[in-house]
Amino acid sequence: MSKIFAIANQKGGVGKTTTSVNLAASLSATRNNVLLVDLDPQGNATMGSGVDKSALAISLYDAIIGEAEVSSVLTRADEAGYDLLPSNGDLVAAEAQLFGMEEREFKLKEILDSLRHNYDYIIIDCPPSLNMLTINALVAAEGVIIPMQCEYYALEGLAALIDTIETIRDHLNPTLHIEGIIRTMYDPRNRLTIEVNRQLFKHFGDAVYRTVVPRNVRLAEAPSFGLPVLKYDRTSKGSVSYLALAGEILRRSDQAMAGKTAAETSAAR
Repeated sequence: MSKIFAIANQKGGVGKTTTSVNLAASLSATRNNVLLVDLDPQGNATMGSGVDKSALAISLYDAIIGEAEVSSVLTRADEAGYDLLPSNGDLVAAEAQLFGMEEREFKLKEILDSLRHNYDYIIIDCPPSLNMLTINALVAAEGVIIPMQCEYYALEGLAALIDTIETIRDHLNPTLHIEGIIRTMYDPRNRLTIEVNRQLFKHFGDAVYRTVVPRNVRLAEAPSFGLPVLKYDRTSKGSVSYLALAGEILRRSDQAMAGKTAAETSAAR
């Protein structure tokens, strides 16, 4: 059964889509079957995966409102190395239409539950706001990966996101948890970075990934070529960072599985 992670932060410009695309590619490079779900109407994850959002005949929007089978929306992002549920501006309309539907918070979960047996990891790129699309992502996911810059306003936004996660867990998805916090556009020379780092580790401890993603020109260039940075420049600092993040996520998963097995063995005795 696949693990489903929502990449979420209501603050724009923190590297959310960059993390979604490059984490999907890095997990795929480690021989995992990966699905990337573009849940942002901007369609940046779709374009960054080498798929032209303006040329889509049908998209995730059609699956969410029930006008297309998800199998007909599913696309192979060949160069990126993973499967994709692509999106474009049509998804804006889904926000309004969802409010008129029964079980509206569970539409994406229903779609992904029908697919998850085919994948090891499903990565959801959320829109930069706490709207009904994001709520759908948090209901469908089991873990939230939060990209954030080490700056003052990022901490304020993090508090609001955590409140939302707790509300979703209490009312709609009891398994939801913070999978990890990834520090992006990282500059260790900045004094504020050091202070925000201190606050993050104080309040979240092991939830903060040890991997950091620095500012990197090649990482910024890759989307304009429709490629994850791993395929654009494998030796760049951005590529190395996201491969390291994938490795850290895989190790955590292995550790959690080992702990679960040990607990089950102990209980059976």
